[in-house]
Amino acid sequence: MKGAGTWVRVRKWGVVSAASCGRQNRGFGVEVIALYASCVAGNLVEQLWNIAWPSAVALLHPSLLPVAFLGFFAKLAIFVGGPLVGKLMDHFPRVPAYNCLSSVQAAAQLVSVALIIHAHSVPVNSASSVLMQPWFAVLVLVGAIERLSGLALGVAMERDWVVQLAGTNRPIALAQANAIISRIDLLCEIAGASLFGILLSRYDSVTCLKLAAGLMIGALPVVLLLTWLSNKLSAGVLDRPKSPQCCGKTVIEYPFQNAGNFVQISTDAIKHGWMEYKHQPVLPASLAYVLLYFNVVLTPGGLMTAFLTQRGLNPSIIGGFSGLCAFMGVAATFISASLVKRFGILKAGALGLIFQASLLTIAVAVYCSGSLSRHTPLLFFLFLIVLSRLGHMSYDVVGAQILQTGIPPSKANLIGTTEVSVASLAEFVMFGVAIIANDVSHFGFLAVLSLSSVVGATWLFCRWLVNPTDEQKRLFSFDPQF
Repeated sequence: MKGAGTWVRVRKWGVVSAASCGRQNRGFGVEVIALYASCVAGNLVEQLWNIAWPSAVALLHPSLLPVAFLGFFAKLAIFVGGPLVGKLMDHFPRVPAYNCLSSVQAAAQLVSVALIIHAHSVPVNSASSVLMQPWFAVLVLVGAIERLSGLALGVAMERDWVVQLAGTNRPIALAQANAIISRIDLLCEIAGASLFGILLSRYDSVTCLKLAAGLMIGALPVVLLLTWLSNKLSAGVLDRPKSPQCCGKTVIEYPFQNAGNFVQISTDAIKHGWMEYKHQPVLPASLAYVLLYFNVVLTPGGLMTAFLTQRGLNPSIIGGFSGLCAFMGVAATFISASLVKRFGILKAGALGLIFQASLLTIAVAVYCSGSLSRHTPLLFFLFLIVLSRLGHMSYDVVGAQILQTGIPPSKANLIGTTEVSVASLAEFVMFGVAIIANDVSHFGFLAVLSLSSVVGATWLFCRWLVNPTDEQKRLFSFDPQF
């Protein structure tokens, strides 16, 4: 299999690769730099779009219903279709599948732009009338396709390709590569939000959407070119199909080649994804990751923003709170690799979870004391949440490496997309609870529920850590813990 012997080592900038089967060292990791650049181009457009579409749809009518409806079906699509998309990614060669999904995502975004621009030219009487429009039904469909494509692309990059270049037996190299990928994602989130904010302050929403569409069109060939270049420079390691071997030849199994019943095959794929997820050797670490998604209140999200607005907090402080949380996430990517190097992968994950749970416990105690009616305790409450993001993002990076180490490469996309599907279900449930307990007076109840999920994740992971199985010891034999 071409490129199967590729290995990497860490330098000041990132990861440097060389092929071991008699090939010369390729220098300073140009293939990895190309992969990072592809990630930057794709993530910047995606993060810009994640800000652009809710803002543009919200301007159609002074109601949250259209945005909530689109978000609801996007989560539902990820929950239902995630395992199927992961199975497809695990059966097809990596680079063609990645390029195809990149094109599908860009096409879905462009169709969404056209539909929203059309919606701004049509007068609406109520939020419910928006939901009944034919263009809105199409927008829901292409929005779900866009989210599923983005899910598969993210899993392929973070759970598959990075592992192929770094190797699970090189924990420090893999930790630094994961940190760089997370750093790129967070910086693109900040840049995308800032860019669209600048555009929206100077132009109307339709013009901003047209400019965003131009960026999408321009970024797609850049992503495809950089992906091809990274694969070419790494001796084709990214393009290895992960299908079974037969008689020394690669046999690619296409799931729908002779399919007569797409629904049956889709159902089987989803069941298979859930079964593989359930029996993965690092399930406790994955469940801890999923439990953190139940925390939808003590984070810089929509519910926290609504709560702070109801408290009459200055909008600049609310914006600063969100920005500081994002920058804290960037800082966490710098320290996660150091934690892995000093304490090992498993202890580093436990430290991140314990740090987050401890600070959020203090934050909830401050809230329950009833002192948030004063300015200083409220700022202290927000400061604790900001600081807790260090622990959250540290585990996000380290937890990804634990899953990369424990999941077989042949099942990386399937299990990864199924995990994201389960996480979407967690968010779905918590938003349902928030809809029922929608009064601001119930914020304390929601905060306690969110804290309970973080504490539960910490307990589950630490219990797995102190009672290691034989399989756990085998997978993490290089870890100082063992």
